[in-house]
Amino acid sequence: MPELLDDTLQALDGFCRDVSGDFRELGRLLDRDPDVIGEYLDRPGVRLSRFVAIPPRYWTGPEAPANLVGVLRTVLGQSVAWERLAYGDPNVWLASPGPALSGGVIDVLATPAQADRYYQRLVAEPLHTFFGLTEPAKGSAATELETTLTPADDGDGWILDGEKCYIGNGARAQFGVVFCRRAPGLLGIEAVLLDCATPGFSGELLSTVGLRGARISRMRFDRVRIPAENLLGAHLPATRRGLYGVTQVLYRARPTIAAMALGCAQAVCDYVRSQRRTLAGYDRLHLEDVVDRIAAVRLLIHRSAADVDRGVVNSHRLGAAKARAARLSEEATLLAARLLGPAALVEHPWLEKIYRDVRAFEIMEGTTNLHRMSVFRGVLKNTFLTASEPPGNGHATGH
Repeated sequence: MPELLDDTLQALDGFCRDVSGDFRELGRLLDRDPDVIGEYLDRPGVRLSRFVAIPPRYWTGPEAPANLVGVLRTVLGQSVAWERLAYGDPNVWLASPGPALSGGVIDVLATPAQADRYYQRLVAEPLHTFFGLTEPAKGSAATELETTLTPADDGDGWILDGEKCYIGNGARAQFGVVFCRRAPGLLGIEAVLLDCATPGFSGELLSTVGLRGARISRMRFDRVRIPAENLLGAHLPATRRGLYGVTQVLYRARPTIAAMALGCAQAVCDYVRSQRRTLAGYDRLHLEDVVDRIAAVRLLIHRSAADVDRGVVNSHRLGAAKARAARLSEEATLLAARLLGPAALVEHPWLEKIYRDVRAFEIMEGTTNLHRMSVFRGVLKNTFLTASEPPGNGHATGH
């Protein structure tokens, strides 16, 4: 185990391994029908996926051992957990009800009353949420949002207009967070809580090849009324509102998304080993090289996550960790397909599915080219290895 994993984190890894033992079978079912998750909500791993991002004070039962509850609220703990759960199958976590990324916005921007309304609704019944940032014309460039928020003509709340695209669970969620523009400039960005039953909202599923449990969607807002109490961060200074919420969530999400990709890469390498094929010397060395690089990126992820937990962020290193993990997950599947023979993707159905799934990590939480540019800027400024940034600085690169 890497040096940062103390006894508690190793216990967390073991707990997640135990509760995710059935994830590959569930993942196979979700690949056929992502909505089948509703039939498995009582499985321990699915319950953990549902409740892990909900503050424990709202839990209705012991969703995790008492000694692991605190570490599950840390970025490092979540990185360990997400890697292990994705090792089983990433679709299960993505398909499960719960707060996902929108809960991070609530934690940063909501008043206590707003947080209570949000989380109490989630624990009362298994509901899906969404994190609405990416737009069809602007991608996830948070400073260029075109979705607008204008005062209602009758003075009662706000009116939301615009579109979002490539949003996980957008078409099946019951509510979620939308980032929008109230005024020009960086300080004109706001976050609102949207109930999907509100007139004027519509969502449609997009056709996807892999990671179908995420239910990637397009959403449209046609004069959707947002109650005044659903504007998040109104009690905060302008510099700690919309854009600040985006960066806070994405900085915390980046190590966990990287960890999910890495869990898939490790699973593929272990699968090749389990087939007991006699590998030629070059092939064996190539496989071991990928395994060694997985270990190196894992350490980078853990160190970056621990930095975030102690209140400092190096966005360049976070970007490097995510880009390398996504790349390794693809390399592992390409190598496995070659090592297991020309018919590998036909003869090994799980490998064929994970081969499709891992391609999604390239665009989740920022594409590789954006993270490479961030790394390049860090090298130019001589801050890649040494400097840290306080959370909230920098530009959100995507989801």
